Amino acid sequence: MIFVIDNDFLMAKCVKCAVKKLDKEARIFSDAIDAMDGLGDELPEMIFLEILLTGPDGFTLLNELVSYSDTARIPIVIVSTIDFSQVDLSNYGVVGVLNKETMMPEEIQDYVKKYAK
Repeated sequence: MIFVIDNDFLMAKCVKCAVKKLDKEARIFSDAIDAMDGLGDELPEMIFLEILLTGPDGFTLLNELVSYSDTARIPIVIVSTIDFSQVDLSNYGVVGVLNKETMMPEEIQDYVKKYAK
């Protein structure tokens, strides 16, 4: 299972569609609180995360995830319009950043192939 956490439902559906083409299941969450609740059901293989969420933002969620040993190991790909090219987010489990304005389905799939178990 792969989590897609984004309050832009259309973008989340696009990511989910790209994931499904690899025969992987994806769950969409529109905010950090629902995503944290979803972690109680099962730990995802990886997470695609928008930083600019309504309510607690993606950075709040990243801090929460790294504070527990089981969730700290989940690979995370940031999907955002913010430029993170000069920021090292690896301490938060971030394995990559995709720009919402330019990303292609193949890039999503490349991350899934590399990091999803």
